[in-house]
Amino acid sequence: MNYDVVVVGAGPVGSTAARYAANNGASVLLLEEHASIGSPVECTGLLSTRAVSECDVKPSDEFVLNDVRGAFIYSPGGGCLPIDGGKTKAYAVSRKMFDRRLVAMATQAGADILLRAKAVGLETGPTVQTLDVLHKGLRKTITAGVVIGADGVQGKISKMAGLGQVQKVLSGIQVEAPYVSKDNDFVELFPGSPAPGFFAWTVPLDDRISRIGLAIPAGAETPSLGYLNRLLSSNPHVSKQYGGGSLDLVLGGIPLGPLKRTVSEGVMIVGDAAGQVKPTSGGGVYTGAVCAKIAGEVAALAASEGDASSVRLNEYETRWRQKLGRELGIGMKIHEYMGGLNDAELNDLLTSMNTPAILDMITEYGDMDQPSVLIKKLLSPTNSLRMLNVFRAFARTVL
Repeated sequence: MNYDVVVVGAGPVGSTAARYAANNGASVLLLEEHASIGSPVECTGLLSTRAVSECDVKPSDEFVLNDVRGAFIYSPGGGCLPIDGGKTKAYAVSRKMFDRRLVAMATQAGADILLRAKAVGLETGPTVQTLDVLHKGLRKTITAGVVIGADGVQGKISKMAGLGQVQKVLSGIQVEAPYVSKDNDFVELFPGSPAPGFFAWTVPLDDRISRIGLAIPAGAETPSLGYLNRLLSSNPHVSKQYGGGSLDLVLGGIPLGPLKRTVSEGVMIVGDAAGQVKPTSGGGVYTGAVCAKIAGEVAALAASEGDASSVRLNEYETRWRQKLGRELGIGMKIHEYMGGLNDAELNDLLTSMNTPAILDMITEYGDMDQPSVLIKKLLSPTNSLRMLNVFRAFARTVL
């Protein structure tokens, strides 16, 4: 089995990379270790409108379960900051159906796909890469001009290539359960003690069912399940709306902080495996798709030139960091700042933001994918001194 490009991992990022490599003339193989596409699910399933668009698909009833236009942010003290985007900002989706749509697009572009195929070994070189793969229990050898690792937060390709691992991993847990939402057009967010270091959430699918979850730093003394049980049983807001039981359970890791290098000889790493995830929200489809397009194009051209050296593939590193590097860096600063606030400080912050002028600014400039735009506006000298004082700890980073 010999291909110009082999992509390991058939999630949205891997299938997008495979499609772009095929569209640029490469012979492409897409490997997926699981028996079916989109399963098991390891994602909240809330995608920004930009994320769906970046994957080159239009929203469809095939995978969209609900439209979301805003958020109710509940402070630890019980106050509520209503953020209304004024129009659809995100979609609650079936990740299984969304992933399958993207894989279908990759195969239509000419990519081959191999399910139940796990990469277990990798040898790299300046022109040819050799992958050892277990396919349905049998060992196979696959050669490629370039290998793209899109195998997620627990991916092995980056480690096999000597590129290490991401800076930080959050432990996420989510149930799909009976829940009466205050408004089906709004998600609910709970920063602070409900999920120390990140936040908890509810994502409505309709007026009776929501996805309820949270994420905390991996290795925390209390596991994520303990925090989820506490959220469902003791949170003053969630416990009143929660109907009991669950229809589904999702577990997964959220990688934060990109790899120091995403390129080595013959190999490029993309998506969750590369830490190309928004630190403020944990979403990785938009950022991953942006990087996947670059990776697919660069891989195809490098394979056609017979040059898979790290120098040649560094074009990918340069281009994706030019597009996203600064935003991810600022996002990490915001994540660290917000995660370090205690409940009293969060109450003060959200109270400070709950004014008509600030809410109007959030509506106009708020962006799930580019939070730095709003942060700069909030920290403008024309705003209140109170806001500047609240954000003083990282103001110099983003101004």
